[in-house]
Amino acid sequence: MFRVSNNLIGILNFITFLLSIPILGGGIWLSTRGSTDCEKFLDKPIIALGVFLMIVSLAGLIGACCRVSWLLWVYLLVMFLLIVLLFCFTIFAFVVTNKGAGEVVSDRGYKEYRLGDYSNWLQKRVNNNKNWRRIESCLRDGKVCQSLEDSNLPQADFYNKNLSPIQSGCCKPPTSCGFIYVNATVWQNTAAGNTTFADTDCNTWSNDQSTLCYNCQSCKAGVLANLKKDWKKVAIVNIVFLIFLVIVYSIGCCAFRNNREDNAFNAFPRWKGGYA
Repeated sequence: MFRVSNNLIGILNFITFLLSIPILGGGIWLSTRGSTDCEKFLDKPIIALGVFLMIVSLAGLIGACCRVSWLLWVYLLVMFLLIVLLFCFTIFAFVVTNKGAGEVVSDRGYKEYRLGDYSNWLQKRVNNNKNWRRIESCLRDGKVCQSLEDSNLPQADFYNKNLSPIQSGCCKPPTSCGFIYVNATVWQNTAAGNTTFADTDCNTWSNDQSTLCYNCQSCKAGVLANLKKDWKKVAIVNIVFLIFLVIVYSIGCCAFRNNREDNAFNAFPRWKGGYA
């Protein structure tokens, strides 16, 4: 009879194998049917994740249930490396998202965000032109400013609105510019035409609905503020997942030990009440 640890590893990896099928299918669907650069940007990582889960789960399933020790050894090695990588990534996520927070603006319900408040590593990522073009494409495709444009809020209601970091940074000019509110995404510049503002975002702002403040430093800061919040959540989930992986790895070690014991026993079969 199979040992308990072998059965558990087999069941867990069978479930993982089943989960890898829709993940792989979703990645293939995005690569063939994705209509935007933002959607297609995700296809390769999703396909890679699906293939990885499928191969590793098959190795664990066959190694545990068919008692193939070398496959189970490979499975445990990959699991160990995954635990180390996840642990390092979790620490890294907490470190790079430690800095940066929105600034409270007087008489406003929303906060404003400045790029220099965030870690240098994150700043370099969004200041890279190739990276920012993709992010900007996602912002436009996601129509993050469309809801503000459609709401047609009075000035007082807009000033009291709790905008998201991306809406605050990308859909309106910074408060320091002193522009006059027309509607949520249209602001009147009362300064002279050749006036140079201390905040370069004031010169970058455009009432063109396809431009707005997508190229502003405040927009990049808003994206990082949103990313910081998401990474904090991912890091917490990673801690829970790490605990789960350590438990699975421990069970896998027991299954590997069982395989070795069974293989050693089968190498010396009983013959007539003794060993050959």
